[in-house]
Amino acid sequence: MGVDRGKRTGLRSRTGWLVGPLLILLVQQVLFGAPLGVVINGIVLGLITALVALGMFLIYRANRVLNFAQGELGLIPTILAVMLVVESGFPWLAGLGIGLAASFTLGGASEFLVIRRFFRAPRLVLTVATLGLSQALAFPALLMPRWWDSKVVSQRIAVPIDAVWDVGPVRLRAEHLAVLILVPLVLALVGALLRWTNLGVAIRAAAERPDRASSLGIPVKAVQTLVWAIAASLAFLALYLRAGVIGLPVGGGLGFGLLLRALAALMIGRLESLPAVLGASVALGMLHQGIDWNQDTSLVGDAIMALVIIVALLARRIRKERGELELGSFQAVGEIRRLPKALSRLPEILVLRFGATIGIAAFLLWLPRWMDTANTLRASYLHLVIMVVVSLVVLTGWAGQLSLGQWAFVSIGAVVGAELTQEWGVDLILATLGAGVAGVVASLAVGLPALRLRGLYLAVTSLAFVVATTSYVLNPRFFDWLPSGRIERFPIAGRIDWTSSFAMYHVSLVAMALTFVAVAGIRSSRTGRVLIAMRENESAAEAYGVDATRAKLTAFSISGFIAAAAGALIVHHQQAFVVGGEAQASIGLFIAGVTGGLGSMLGASIGALNWWGGRWWLPDNFRLLSTGIGVLIVLLILPGGLAGGLYQLRDAGLRRLAERRGIDAPGITPDRLEASEQGASP
Repeated sequence: MGVDRGKRTGLRSRTGWLVGPLLILLVQQVLFGAPLGVVINGIVLGLITALVALGMFLIYRANRVLNFAQGELGLIPTILAVMLVVESGFPWLAGLGIGLAASFTLGGASEFLVIRRFFRAPRLVLTVATLGLSQALAFPALLMPRWWDSKVVSQRIAVPIDAVWDVGPVRLRAEHLAVLILVPLVLALVGALLRWTNLGVAIRAAAERPDRASSLGIPVKAVQTLVWAIAASLAFLALYLRAGVIGLPVGGGLGFGLLLRALAALMIGRLESLPAVLGASVALGMLHQGIDWNQDTSLVGDAIMALVIIVALLARRIRKERGELELGSFQAVGEIRRLPKALSRLPEILVLRFGATIGIAAFLLWLPRWMDTANTLRASYLHLVIMVVVSLVVLTGWAGQLSLGQWAFVSIGAVVGAELTQEWGVDLILATLGAGVAGVVASLAVGLPALRLRGLYLAVTSLAFVVATTSYVLNPRFFDWLPSGRIERFPIAGRIDWTSSFAMYHVSLVAMALTFVAVAGIRSSRTGRVLIAMRENESAAEAYGVDATRAKLTAFSISGFIAAAAGALIVHHQQAFVVGGEAQASIGLFIAGVTGGLGSMLGASIGALNWWGGRWWLPDNFRLLSTGIGVLIVLLILPGGLAGGLYQLRDAGLRRLAERRGIDAPGITPDRLEASEQGASP
């Protein structure tokens, strides 16, 4: 009997990976049936997705981070190979060989020159580093076609085989056949490499216990470099084959739809079962093609892919796995040390604080008189974006709940705010508060199921939430009750006219100032202290009677309120409700927050100014400093963000002041007892 039970357990462990892919295929067949040609096309696109997912899987196992630069690692070699084939007349196979060599080199160089610098950094910092790397690689990729006096368009390259098959309504070509033959061979080769070679053993050992593997003589860093080189080669192969089937992707490495399917496959495989990841990739490709066949837009497909991610994550068993990305490794960086009372009461400090406050206020009030209309509107928009980044400070910086979907609450607030002012005739102040309440409800809808998720899994869930929300639920193409047309700025309180850009600037400035005052009050209260304690050590906080569930939901509620209130003002600022690019905007918010410093509102302000202001006001040749390359430079030099660097300078000045005045300031000046013990030691 025990033997039979053991056999059943072994069979279940060997075949359990089939459950996810089979369920997806069942949904596709029942709800989105399609002709055979469409199904074959879905298998082709699913195999391309499998290459991308496999590369991300390998990097996750090696570095414990999702590589958001996976597409861009393959984009530069793909554009090089495609241009050689299309513009220089190279054979298809020559382009394939040159691209593989270039991608292998680029992947290894990216790990050695960039990722390795973050070997000991928190996973939060490394995640942002991959986002910065993606932007740094995308820029030269888009410039490369100028070598041939060309530009990146949807170029298609033909396999040197002249063959066409009409399978129902779909015409399949030799390019489809190349994918059906080459990709399974590559997947089998990589699988064999991981399972039956010393390299595979080294990769698994380095992923599970890097310190232990290093002590056993495994060159962990060299293994990681090789993994990145292999992942980049897989990304190139995916894009090169995609260029034959669909065309060269324009404006990015993968296209967000392909990245979303790869993420969904990784979540179904729980980042641990490679067969499940690959099987889910193919099944998701078939599902997406079935959806596109039954719908007239790919937005529905993106929304369903996001729903698949959410369901897959919420259905996973709660367990702590060795090396799994937990909240501790995603704690906020750049926490700001509060001034000791002995220093904060000094006349010099009081005068400096008062002067800085008056100076900043005067500058912000004077600024629109110096700017033209376009820049005044940009500055007012920047105030509102800062509010959204501040909402991330509360959720991620204080509570440690990682979110990549914050713009979903902005969109919800925009819809509610516009509906209240335009259709119900509600005053802007009440409409903004009403939008904030809607943001609280939406944040609780996300927060309640997300309580069982940690770190990276919560981040992916929130990213899927913003895609599902804005691709379908809040898309005017599907629901005619959503705001459309011009959003009018009716007088505030029936008297204050704010139709001009000058008035809009001051409304946004007041909203930002009120947000700062409210959030500063929360930070000084018991609520703020509880959130910080939960982030630092959840178990210890619970031992002191803190309700973890209530604390996390409080953080979600405060964050959702601020973001949605900002959304209500943003839709009136733009005077239109427009959907599109919300996922990218959410990722930009996250990058801006970490670059500026998620530990403080100053960090939120500097991060937003660097991210958006840099693109608006820096010269063309320097704009990259505010995005890709600039992000990497900041994280390398100042892991606590730009604000963290400023606070280091502040502490250095305060240390000199305290020493000159003979003041003992804990956290600023060296501990006297420790210093005396060190001085007495021989």
